[in-house]
Amino acid sequence: MIIGYAAGAYDLFHYGHLEILRKAKENCDYLIAGVVHDDVLEQTKGRRPVIPIDERAAIVSHIDYVDEVYIETTPDKIETWHQKPFNVFFKGDDWKGTPQGLALEKRFAEVGVSVHYFPYTEHTSSTKLRKVVDLLEAEHDLRVEMRRFAELLGDRAYHEAVVAAKAETPVGAAEAEAS
Repeated sequence: MIIGYAAGAYDLFHYGHLEILRKAKENCDYLIAGVVHDDVLEQTKGRRPVIPIDERAAIVSHIDYVDEVYIETTPDKIETWHQKPFNVFFKGDDWKGTPQGLALEKRFAEVGVSVHYFPYTEHTSSTKLRKVVDLLEAEHDLRVEMRRFAELLGDRAYHEAVVAAKAETPVGAAEAEAS
């Protein structure tokens, strides 16, 4: 029996995540999806995920291709393998040929695990989605502060109209009008 392991944050779950799990399942008999714990993501990527671990694990556990979810609590994939053995490790091909990917392949080869790469979905990524979420949050926070500032100035109706007009003006157009 071929046991496959597909690790990921699976934050802001999207089509690329679904595809790697689908392709992984096509290449093994039993698929374990390793969902990386919030603390490990903060340690390795420098930020916590948008969606907490329990919710990400619940989402991934309901994907038909996944036979089991394992929550990763260490950044060391060999340690993960010792805790939850598998025969094949699945990874996006953005790692293929990189120093990290070559080191991963070497370490896994020492314990008899092969690394199988799948095309990385560049047009959809959690990093891009997170940037959009961050921008939307920043815009919301700015609007709240602008309203608060307008209230402090006392002419709320005028300042709300200015805020609304600027929100409808394409980026750069306001600067062009000012010059």
